[in-house]
Amino acid sequence: MPRSTSRARPASSRTEPPSKASPPAGAGTKPAARNTLKVKVPRAKRFVALAGNIGAGKTTAAKLISQGFGFELFDEPVIDNRFLRDYYGDMSRWSFTLQLEFLIRRVEHHELIHSVRKSCVQDRTLYEDPEIFAKYLHGLGHMTNAELDLYYEYFQRLSRHIVRPDKVICFDVPSEDVLLQRIRTRGRAEEKGIGKQFLKGLNGYYAGFPQVLQEKYGVDCLVVDVSTQDIRKGQGREEFMDRVSAFLA
Repeated sequence: MPRSTSRARPASSRTEPPSKASPPAGAGTKPAARNTLKVKVPRAKRFVALAGNIGAGKTTAAKLISQGFGFELFDEPVIDNRFLRDYYGDMSRWSFTLQLEFLIRRVEHHELIHSVRKSCVQDRTLYEDPEIFAKYLHGLGHMTNAELDLYYEYFQRLSRHIVRPDKVICFDVPSEDVLLQRIRTRGRAEEKGIGKQFLKGLNGYYAGFPQVLQEKYGVDCLVVDVSTQDIRKGQGREEFMDRVSAFLA
């Protein structure tokens, strides 16, 4: 479950946009297809975060939003995580340590987002850790009762005064096979041991997460089923960006 490990440094939003598909043969005799996103950039500062299971497509979406709206990107690098490889090798030993690492990095992100003048997009929310991952790892026996209690104490103290996201976009991918295929395709070495059952358990927690965000934390949430939609290019990208534009308005 790779999550934020950056040392409180926002990622550059100046990345190359996804390539556009070539027009079909004979397109010159027909009205040109829309190939430029006409998104409405919010006038006021917005803080939007992406949520979803491992492999759902959060990183891709965060980059699209950053490019399309000009938001500062707070991404979720995994290569610098000092505990992730050990965690996947021995979850019972490293789950609590990893959760604290994620908590600290997320709080740093929130503090930076509060100080940044422009709108921001965050790859994975702070609230997925206490509401999904910590509970799940505890349920699997990888965190003791005392460790879980201590984690929640840290979470309450560190998150007490942070700015919350204005909006959260939660990706829904009910099929664990789809998630697993996407994980295998991106080929992160640390994730090669993730299995279908582990993803299924996480999906169980994610099913109720939008309601938790809205009722417990007061954060508006948009749920998007991206099981079959390719948001990287073409019509899928345009439809996704249009939904985001309307949600952020």
